[in-house]
Amino acid sequence: MSTHVAPIALDFEEGIDRKTLRRLRDRFLVVNQQRWDRAHSALSYRQQMVLEVLPLVFHLNHPALPGYLDSDCPYGLSHYKPPDATINAAKRLTRTFSLKDEGKRKPDLDAMFLMGSPGTLGHSVASDLDVWLCHRNDLPERGIRCLERKAQKLAGWAESFGVELHVFVFCASDWRAGRQRAEVTGENCGSAQHFLLLDEFYRTSIHLGGAWPMWWLIPADQETRYDQCMRKLVDCRFVRAEEHIDFGPVPSIPEAEFLGAGVWQLYKGIDAPWKSILKLLLIECYARTAGQALLSGEFKRAVFRGETDADSLDPYVMLYDRLEGWLSGPEVASRLDLVRRSLYLKAGLPLTRSEVSSEQWRTRLLRQLVERWDWPESTLAELDERQRWRAEDVTTLRRTIVNELTHSYRLLSKMARDHGQRAAISDSDINLLGRKLYAAFQRKAGKIEQINPGLAPSLAEENLAFHHQSEQGGNGEGWLLYRDLEDPADAFWQPVIRRSGNLAELMVWCYCNGLLTRSTRLNVRAGTSIASVSELREMLDALSGFLSFPVAPAPRESLSRGVRPLRNLLLVNVGVDPQAHLTDKGLHKLSARHDSLGFSGGRENLVISIDQITFNSWHEVSLQHYAAGDTLIQCLKNVLASVAANPAELPGILVHCHNRGHGSAIARRVQELFADVLRPFFAGGAGPHPLRYVIEMDRRYFLLQFNGLEPGFVALESFDALMEHLALPQERYLPVVFDRYALQDEPALRAVSQASEPDNIQVFFRVLGEQARLWVVDELGSVFSWDQAVNSRRHLLVPVLRFLDNLIERRLLRHTDSPGVVAGVQCYEIVRRDGAWRAECRPESDSGAPLPGLEVQAVGIHEGDSRLRFDIFCGEQEFTVQEYGDQLIPAVAHYIRSLRQSGEVYPVYLTDVHLPHDIDPRVYQQDIQTSQYLYYRSVLEDSLNRQLARGR
Repeated sequence: MSTHVAPIALDFEEGIDRKTLRRLRDRFLVVNQQRWDRAHSALSYRQQMVLEVLPLVFHLNHPALPGYLDSDCPYGLSHYKPPDATINAAKRLTRTFSLKDEGKRKPDLDAMFLMGSPGTLGHSVASDLDVWLCHRNDLPERGIRCLERKAQKLAGWAESFGVELHVFVFCASDWRAGRQRAEVTGENCGSAQHFLLLDEFYRTSIHLGGAWPMWWLIPADQETRYDQCMRKLVDCRFVRAEEHIDFGPVPSIPEAEFLGAGVWQLYKGIDAPWKSILKLLLIECYARTAGQALLSGEFKRAVFRGETDADSLDPYVMLYDRLEGWLSGPEVASRLDLVRRSLYLKAGLPLTRSEVSSEQWRTRLLRQLVERWDWPESTLAELDERQRWRAEDVTTLRRTIVNELTHSYRLLSKMARDHGQRAAISDSDINLLGRKLYAAFQRKAGKIEQINPGLAPSLAEENLAFHHQSEQGGNGEGWLLYRDLEDPADAFWQPVIRRSGNLAELMVWCYCNGLLTRSTRLNVRAGTSIASVSELREMLDALSGFLSFPVAPAPRESLSRGVRPLRNLLLVNVGVDPQAHLTDKGLHKLSARHDSLGFSGGRENLVISIDQITFNSWHEVSLQHYAAGDTLIQCLKNVLASVAANPAELPGILVHCHNRGHGSAIARRVQELFADVLRPFFAGGAGPHPLRYVIEMDRRYFLLQFNGLEPGFVALESFDALMEHLALPQERYLPVVFDRYALQDEPALRAVSQASEPDNIQVFFRVLGEQARLWVVDELGSVFSWDQAVNSRRHLLVPVLRFLDNLIERRLLRHTDSPGVVAGVQCYEIVRRDGAWRAECRPESDSGAPLPGLEVQAVGIHEGDSRLRFDIFCGEQEFTVQEYGDQLIPAVAHYIRSLRQSGEVYPVYLTDVHLPHDIDPRVYQQDIQTSQYLYYRSVLEDSLNRQLARGR
């Protein structure tokens, strides 16, 4: 132990002298040198070179040194003279290096420090090097940017030596003023903390070159008078201002900083839990023991007293001693035990496998602590076997860690609210950190939990056994996961690693947590399922192609935006034979239909179950299982809903189906379907566009459309039901888009939908012998169709065109000030030409000459029961509901028969229908849609023509 006998006391009132200040500075430098030596010894021979040349590469702007950019990059460390070891290291890097005299050039850099765990008990092989590079406050912005680029280039060079290096470039005056250049990144706490970070800097930093910290020379009990003492030292020339750098005092931690610091440590705890637990508990300790000296103050007091022994001043030892004193009592024994385990694992020294020697100072120091803790050998053995921890061990430990982290954070958050303090962290940073925490820790339905956030090096298993629950006499459909289960009979005696309701979820959990690799041997006991090892192998290949392991953390850019799906993997029919139900029915392939959604003559749907795995922009993995009802439609609807929030970036869709029972064909068909549906709804990176998408599946029809951003679907049991639905009125123009395999038996209807246009009334017809099929697509895309006898091709369209002309004429009269709202009429014939069905334009065949026969008009009226009835006018003859009641249709039919001299029966066509604007009593329709007029025209014509036929 190296201890100065005489304490140093500075009395700013009685007087101070330069000699005492130099002794005090030298005492801090003694501690500094010990820590540098320890940091240096912890690195390999090649890595040591990085630490040795760090100050030199910024002190000189030499093209032969690492990180060199251009001749204009700022350089020069104030009052720095490279030691021989540094010069020799530079010469080992490049033989052309030589140190040249720069004259009296003003240096651009004030100081350089290494901070954090290097040189401490907490330094491990996984620790990085965090460097503070402080430039002078008048350095131009261009120079600062150049230094930052050089720092990035230097980090890449250090990485080639196996060193993770982070150089933070700023000036002391900006630091003191709280001007934060950097936002939260993986290594920068952004605006989350200031005084806490400064407290850590003062007690852990290693001075690498340049000016000394002014903080060293201000007694701890004068921290509240720091600025006055500092000014006296400078103004009275006890110290030269350019020889010292001033980051300011740390008299206490403001309450406003606790919340931001707590969130930041939780953020760091996602990937490095042991260090974060220690720091988070220290923050809570500071918050709960306000008024007690900070650790940086204790460190400074010890040096002033004459203590310079690196062991007793080790930052992690001091941190542990503070937490041990605070966590005294049986009620917090479990928290103290977690602190001890965290410190032990942070150190990364397996004492059961380490031999103590004079050079192994970290091993010696850690063993001294463990002896104080009175740990049994079993505890040490458990912690030292971290390489062999299994999923069960990690799951339990992760739960303990997450509980501790969130417990501390909630206490700090409550304290911030209770004291009415706004957190000293920017809104953007708190949102960023909050999203990172949410993605890592928040439980939600379907999310695959990551159980190993840096707790164990690997959870890979050599053997995994997947047992269906029915293997053990159960009736459920769940699955059990075991390890090393060669004999299935042993399942009754072996612990279950995990239980799951379906096989895909169990596979994804194993893969995302690293239990399952390509070298893992698999065993499957399928029970009533038909799963096999080959199916699991195929699934593993699909997962590997879909998602890399380990799952990388989400980048800042992604967390700064709302969450969105990046890609989906659809596992179809996992452990299911899609044709089993066909075999049970004695059905086989009876036709040439290869569509997997309408397979064979029975048009059976071969998609029985889907497991949708989603990887989103916050790098969460989730799984949703569809096994009941219309599984494919449900999955499609949910994918559409997720895309609607961000249509500019469509997620990738991958589909896998085990190569059993047309597996590849099923996967290809589902992949096509999703692409076909997403394309029209979100064409051009916008949407959802208004349309109705029709899918034919399993002898039924499904119509998908959006209501705002919410997708919905309607299941229709027959073709007639589909046509009735397509004729319903719409609130806006909604074209009909048919899936590529839908309505293969109705090619004419597909041609009609492809030719439809907004703001027009389009009449389509197809003649088949003495019958014709007519479709009217109105101004809002509703499709109304009917069959009609063809007496004369020339007069085929005359009745409907006359009806539509009357309708348009009334609209023109109502909208004289805005004629654009009135749709025109266009006619098309559906023909088959060159092997394809198409709609060819036909001029209107109605010349406008009066039709022979009666003008038959109907006028809708509401009676007291709110039923819609019609008064009918045949020429000048009036038939009213009030007069004829339920006998109105027979009366009109009798009158029409009386006018026909020959007694011949032929259809009657209505030339006009008037509808009230309150067809639905609950609403008032300003503009009634054409399809609604056609519907009531059809109902009345059918009633009249049936009555006419009955009277023959």
